[in-house]
Amino acid sequence: MADVLIALGGNVGDVRATFQKAISNICGMTQAALLARSSDYSTPPWGDEAQDPFVNACIQIDTSLDPHALLFTLHKIEKKFGRDRAHERHWGPRTLDLDLIAYDDVKIEKPELTLPHPRLFERAFVLVPLAEIVPDRIIAGRRVAEALAGLSTEGIQRLPELD
Repeated sequence: MADVLIALGGNVGDVRATFQKAISNICGMTQAALLARSSDYSTPPWGDEAQDPFVNACIQIDTSLDPHALLFTLHKIEKKFGRDRAHERHWGPRTLDLDLIAYDDVKIEKPELTLPHPRLFERAFVLVPLAEIVPDRIIAGRRVAEALAGLSTEGIQRLPELD
């Protein structure tokens, strides 16, 4: 089994309800155990800033799927929730974004998959929820909490728990 970190994001529709359903799909379709789930956070848009704020969260799962099969499954789940990677604006609005952040300590550099995620240490909107669930996890030689300490978290707000 592999210890895997996945980031969730979205800013179209009822994102928090989408997250709940998507996490169930991830666990079901990958036969994974959900080890941890962060709070949801409201975050400013990144890259393309002319859009609504995002909701971001992270999960930690245990799965026996290999990284490529897992990525394929995550893309299927995104599509199920209305994401069309082929026709969307780069860094634009989306119903659901699932990013494979880390898969054990595996390093992969291929056009379709880079692990750990190549922009992880630039993105407070991923590191904040990640630091909530795995602050001491070492990714690419860096502790998650220490990597977060070097970034601005301005505009990132933890959302209240859903009933």
